Amino acid sequence: MQWNRSNVLGLAKLSCCTCHGYGLRIVHKKKELPCHCVFRAIFRACYNRFRDCVANGAHASTVSLEFFRGKEGRRSYSRKKEEYMADFYLVSRRELDAEEFRVFRFHFLLGADWKLCCRQLRMDRGNFFHAVYRIEQKLGRVFAELEPYGLYPVDEYFGGSIRREPAHPLPPPVALRPSKVPYFEIPLAA
Repeated sequence: MQWNRSNVLGLAKLSCCTCHGYGLRIVHKKKELPCHCVFRAIFRACYNRFRDCVANGAHASTVSLEFFRGKEGRRSYSRKKEEYMADFYLVSRRELDAEEFRVFRFHFLLGADWKLCCRQLRMDRGNFFHAVYRIEQKLGRVFAELEPYGLYPVDEYFGGSIRREPAHPLPPPVALRPSKVPYFEIPLAA
C-alpha cells in the first residue's frame, strides 16, 4: 500500500496529538510516515470484519467462484470468510512475540475485558492498554502492507480481483448522424 495523504486522511483520528487528524507525521524534518492512529484504525477495521465473520460462522458460508485474467481463464473456488479468519489469526500469530500474542489472544480473540485480562496476565491497567495499542499499531501496519494481497482494504480482500494497472477511460461515444426519416403530415380532419 502506498502511503500518501489521500490514503490516510480518512483513517486518521481527529484528536490525535501526533498528526492532528492529518494522518501523516513528519520524521527527520523531511520524510512523512503514516501516524500510529492510522495503523490502529486499519487494525480495528480488520478486527471488526473478523468479528463479523466469527459471528456468522455458525451459518453455512457460501463458496465463491473467482475468475482470473489471462489466456487460460482459470477459475478458483474459495470460502472467503474462513480464509479471512485464518489469515487474520495466522498473520497475527506470526508477527507478534509470545507476550504480545498472549494479550492478543485473551483480549481480542477470546473477548475478555481489561479487568479479566489484567488479572489473568498479571499486568496493571496502564501496561495492559499500552500493550493493546502496540499490538493494534503493529498488526495494522502488517495487515496493510502484507504482500501480495493485504487484509486491508477489506473490500478488496472480499471483492475478488484487484486491479494492478490503472483503468483506461472509455472513449467518448461516437455522435450519430441524424438519419433522414420520411416525414409524413397527418391530416387534421377527415
